[in-house]
Amino acid sequence: MSPRPTLLLLIPVGWAGLWTPWLGKADLNVLLHGRDSYRPDAIDYVLSFRPPPGFLKTLPNLKTIFSVGAGVDAFLADPEFPSHVPLVRFVDPQLSTEMAQYVVLHTLLFHRNQQVFDAAQAQGKWAQQMLPRGTADTRIGILGLGEIGGIAGTRLRDLGFAVSGWSRTHKHVPGIKSYAGDEELGAFLGASDIAICLLPLTAGTRGILNAKTFATMPKGGYVINVARGGHLIEADLIAAIDSGHLAGATLDVFETEPLPEDNPLWRHPRIVVTPHIAAISDPRVAAQYVIDGIEGAERGERHEHTVDPGRGY
Repeated sequence: MSPRPTLLLLIPVGWAGLWTPWLGKADLNVLLHGRDSYRPDAIDYVLSFRPPPGFLKTLPNLKTIFSVGAGVDAFLADPEFPSHVPLVRFVDPQLSTEMAQYVVLHTLLFHRNQQVFDAAQAQGKWAQQMLPRGTADTRIGILGLGEIGGIAGTRLRDLGFAVSGWSRTHKHVPGIKSYAGDEELGAFLGASDIAICLLPLTAGTRGILNAKTFATMPKGGYVINVARGGHLIEADLIAAIDSGHLAGATLDVFETEPLPEDNPLWRHPRIVVTPHIAAISDPRVAAQYVIDGIEGAERGERHEHTVDPGRGY
């Protein structure tokens, strides 16, 4: 067995070319599942995103698991996940910034009635001017006031919106009102004209965007989900929009991805669908993140972004 640490890439084979040039610069033995042969007991580290259920437990000498993305729900959903092995999520300031950009973009598109003008242009009509609701009177609620939520919230705050955030515990972000816990969720939603989901997907947050959530929001509200598809009950969203209670939604994540062609979300006139592109991990940055993490693990260090399996993030 090679004295170098062995990293197994548990990713689609077609992705290998994005990763191996950068990982190959490190003193690592890099193997690709589905292409290279290997002994399970020879694997020290794994880089993956959605590993097959039960697979990780077959690697008896696994030291650390690295996630390709910030979300780790696909790992923790495995009932046989080896919880004694540290799981590290990917955190990149640029990725967080891009997520915040997406949130700001779609907030402004709704706030400034852009869909109305797009429809008018498609018909060759000069649309009557529509004044948006006053910016300071538009209340934005961010579900998940963590790193990404904090960045998005401050960007929107600086544009003049009234911003609040809801999380497991109270947060202290200047100019952003903090709500926390189940007992404050209703008050938070009632003060959210635009609700933006940036929560981790856990047992406690799965399906949090549902009929009750939407009914609690003000009439004419709007939903933006860039977290995980599992947060949203799709049929409840469509019903809330079709009833006239919600004005619409922007969705970048879905319970099933790619989104099936026959899914009604594709064709709904008041739902914007994007294909999970709010932010995309740069393999160069992520590869160095993994290299640094492995070097730290080899020195016996615990990674600062190691996931707490009980909390799910």
